[in-house]
Amino acid sequence: MKKTYFILILVFALFLNACNTKKDKSIESDSLSTVGSYFGQKPPGLIPEIFAPGIISLNGRYEHIISFSPDLDEVYFSASKEDEDPSMYFSRLKDKKWTNPKKANFTKGKKVGEMHPFVSRNGEKIYFVAHDSFTKPHHKESVKIWYVNRLENSWSDAVQLESPINDDFVFYPNQAKNGDLYYFNISKRKTYYAPNINGKFPEAHEVGIGGVHAFISPTQDYIVVNARNREDDQRKSDIYVYFKKKDGTWSKPINLGNEVNSNFAETSPSISPDGKYLFFGRYNEVGGVSNIYWVSTEVINKLRPDGL
Repeated sequence: MKKTYFILILVFALFLNACNTKKDKSIESDSLSTVGSYFGQKPPGLIPEIFAPGIISLNGRYEHIISFSPDLDEVYFSASKEDEDPSMYFSRLKDKKWTNPKKANFTKGKKVGEMHPFVSRNGEKIYFVAHDSFTKPHHKESVKIWYVNRLENSWSDAVQLESPINDDFVFYPNQAKNGDLYYFNISKRKTYYAPNINGKFPEAHEVGIGGVHAFISPTQDYIVVNARNREDDQRKSDIYVYFKKKDGTWSKPINLGNEVNSNFAETSPSISPDGKYLFFGRYNEVGGVSNIYWVSTEVINKLRPDGL
């Protein structure tokens, strides 16, 4: 009897151990082996490198824009496959490991497409763009700026921004250090900014620059955009920088040169919260699909005119 009882205990113990092992593996499968900021990648120099290949930048998928939390422990980006509406994904640095990217689905089905995430400078909001399906008539009219608020361990329900900004078709929101909101007005084909007035944006002003996908630097002393290279027919879209002058106006656009731009299209520039790196999309994959690249912002600083 004692022998039979011992065997039952042993079998039960082995069963529990197997369950725990399976549970541990399921926990591990939710995390990546990468550690540290920027998925443990060695920071780039003056030559752009693909960002987080196999994790963020996947073969056969368009990656559009990427945004990090101020502490660099969260990342949000938008991506889509051909003929699909875009979705936003996120990953967090948890227990020194990055979680596998998952869909954010902030609007919970209210809108089919979600893209262009931007984590606010204080990390308390995420601004993004949501819209109806591209297959619907007049879908462009639904392209608006939304946001979510940070809760203790999650995000609030998504809310469409109440502001005259959304009277038009707008996208690519990003925020200056003082809270001013920059965005591109698709209807007017121009970049605007809305001054932050007690957390609201009751008015908007034209920035006075060309290009599209304008992104304000954390220090607010320059803006990067992508635009057609009118001096080279081979360049469909290059990254340019405008530097702010002492009188508050902007310099002429300066091409970032062959170190950044190529015969492929470069689009959707953004700057990391610490101001150290420029991120952008490069359409160099087979079939014209884009991946996210990054490079040191020294490529920008070395172009700064004297006195600016």
